[in-house]
Amino acid sequence: MRNVKVRPFIILVLNIKLKNGKKTMKRLLNVGLFLTMLFGMTPTISSYAADREHTLKVYNWADYIDESLLDEFEEWYEEQTGEEVEIIYQLFDINEVMLAKLEKGHEDFDVVCPSEYIIDRMLANDMLLPISRDFGDTPDYTSMVSPFFVEQLAKFDQSGKRANDYAVGYMWGTTGILYNPKYVTDEEVDSWGIIWDERLENKVLMKDAYRDIYGCMIMYARYQELLDGKVTRQQLMNDTSDEAIAAVEELLKSAKRNIAGWEVDFGKEMMTKEKAYINVSWSGDAVWAIEEAAAIGMELKYHVPREGSNVWFDGWVIPKYAVNTKAAAYFINFMCMPENALRNMDEIGYVSVIASPEILEAKIDSTFEEYSDLTYFFGEGADSVPVDNIQYPDRSVVERAALMRDCGNRTKSMIEMWSRVKGDSLDAWVYIVIGITFGGGGFWWMYNEVQERKRRAKYKRIKKNSQRKK
Repeated sequence: MRNVKVRPFIILVLNIKLKNGKKTMKRLLNVGLFLTMLFGMTPTISSYAADREHTLKVYNWADYIDESLLDEFEEWYEEQTGEEVEIIYQLFDINEVMLAKLEKGHEDFDVVCPSEYIIDRMLANDMLLPISRDFGDTPDYTSMVSPFFVEQLAKFDQSGKRANDYAVGYMWGTTGILYNPKYVTDEEVDSWGIIWDERLENKVLMKDAYRDIYGCMIMYARYQELLDGKVTRQQLMNDTSDEAIAAVEELLKSAKRNIAGWEVDFGKEMMTKEKAYINVSWSGDAVWAIEEAAAIGMELKYHVPREGSNVWFDGWVIPKYAVNTKAAAYFINFMCMPENALRNMDEIGYVSVIASPEILEAKIDSTFEEYSDLTYFFGEGADSVPVDNIQYPDRSVVERAALMRDCGNRTKSMIEMWSRVKGDSLDAWVYIVIGITFGGGGFWWMYNEVQERKRRAKYKRIKKNSQRKK
């Protein structure tokens, strides 16, 4: 009998307060299976293994979903299909970790949420299964994905495969500058050149995301070529030649005097404590930081510089080793329901790719003084909309952004450059080779732990539990 929840028994649950403070999330670590075995819970594990056809294994980013939807999906799925299902929910923090587990470990995850350039790679390497849109009497909510992201995903079409048959968008955003207007002006942050301003010694935070930063820096380095029409932003974003990598490395090394750290999630705290004045950040993190700052009477702003940036997205896919492909497709469809998309947006601060009238109506806010042209996202009738223009940037911002593609065998050179710039004591690529060669789990955990301890020692990170300002 299946009278207990599988999720809490087979994966270690750690309660960690979220930055947005809305609720406590369960951080599910891959070591959980080992620990549960250690504590003698093998009967539950055996039951899980024998009932795999009624289990849905989801692999997602940390802090990237309203977890109450997981239980609700189980109920909804049974209502729609008459079949029971239980979710096993596991987390990753690095795209390459997830990919290594799938490539080398042949992990049988049913639904995974990689970033766009990893979707590109997985499709090219025949690692994905097509997503069925046959939902019987249940509406196909995946059809509500914005045409903009249908077009973006179509750029990954290859070898007779339509990328939109193999992936469905989830969340999206931009990379830009989160800044404190007490110390830098709106005009100054309209260029990536502010990073080298001599006033900002040890006051600049950089997102520890080599692909995002690389694209922004190469656009800055070759901006005149953009103005002269000699090259496009899309070409620059994905130029991984030796010359381009060397140019970005030189730029970043010359900024190290100003760089206070390479952050993944502590940038918001550093900014609200005025320990940093600018933070090269993702738009979703910027929304969180601006709200937290406003709660204590501080003003922070966000801007995408004129040279350009990337527009990124993460999407749901079904890996080729998946077992429960039917429940996987229904799960993706469930996450595309407008009401669920809104709940996820409210929970995590990022923006859904769903472009239904309900979402547009929910996001219109007459208190915003600036109006944005969102026809690229919502279609006709959205040419002048009062919305949060960080979450939904104006057409002019999107037009100076480009999409990241997989850089293939140039990945090693990119990561080696990133490691040299940061000054890691052990080349990051060594960790990747170790992780891929030996199956990933323990060594990737070791790498993450080493990096996290270094960050904690330098910045004394403190988790914040305050309620997100509505």
